[in-house]
Amino acid sequence: MRHFLSLADAGAAGVRRILDCAHALKAARAGRPKGAPDDGARLAGRVLAAIFEKPSTRTRLSFDIAMRQLGGATITLAAGDLQLGRGETIADTARVMSRMVDAVMIRARDHRDLEAFAAASEVPVINGLTDRSHPCQIVADLLTVEERLGRPVGTTRWAWLGDGNNVAHSLIEAAGLLGFPLRIAGPDGYAPDAGIVATAQARGADVALVARAEAAVAGADVVVTDTWVSMGDEDGAVRRAVMQPFQVSGMLMALAAPGALFLHCLPAHRGEEVTDDVIDGPQSAVWDEAENRIHAQKAILLWLFGHLPD
Repeated sequence: MRHFLSLADAGAAGVRRILDCAHALKAARAGRPKGAPDDGARLAGRVLAAIFEKPSTRTRLSFDIAMRQLGGATITLAAGDLQLGRGETIADTARVMSRMVDAVMIRARDHRDLEAFAAASEVPVINGLTDRSHPCQIVADLLTVEERLGRPVGTTRWAWLGDGNNVAHSLIEAAGLLGFPLRIAGPDGYAPDAGIVATAQARGADVALVARAEAAVAGADVVVTDTWVSMGDEDGAVRRAVMQPFQVSGMLMALAAPGALFLHCLPAHRGEEVTDDVIDGPQSAVWDEAENRIHAQKAILLWLFGHLPD
């Protein structure tokens, strides 16, 4: 049984197979209604339980549509719908759900809760987002870059600007697994977890923290950012002030490589981490990136159920 709590669960070879599968799945659906099942419907009869401790647009929609296209079904649950909020342990909930569904996706506040659930689960568990990482998002990002630039992600140069958050952590992990250089620029006190950076560097990753946004973006093929104030952050005014030098503007994007892409996992706070001319401009791939969550989730699900060749 496999889990997908981080990209490392799949490893470099597994991530490559997932990406290749996602490309093929997307190409095969050209012209089909979004709710029509794929040929073969490889997860027919399977049920995914999707648990949300945090609000969601793209994760909720993409997993639901992914399961429909694969021939399966989704049961969507808010954390308050479960007995978890009334004292039942995470392990007991996992044991019960393992008897009733074929896989569980959790969008959790605390990564430790996700790990505890997976440890007790008898079915595959997927990390739909935690405070530590967001691997499903990064699979969609990698897919988007490959289809837009027409070459493997291992040959691209990346820049991350702003908060060293959960999405940044998974991007760092991807750099370590797939071998692309990554430059990270953000204010003091908001750097990514040092242990995650060290683990990627130990794998031989060319990941470095730089002081200025311009140094990170210079020559980059992909520029990525995220909101400065995430759900649960209580220091919004402070964050907006210290993050301002790391805003992705048209002038900053001009320093990137010709044809460079802009990515953002969304929702975007326009005028804060990114200006309108960038997110609505020709370098923006955010709408493809959002759609690609569907194809990424499908490939992850097929990998979990052993439908991708080793």
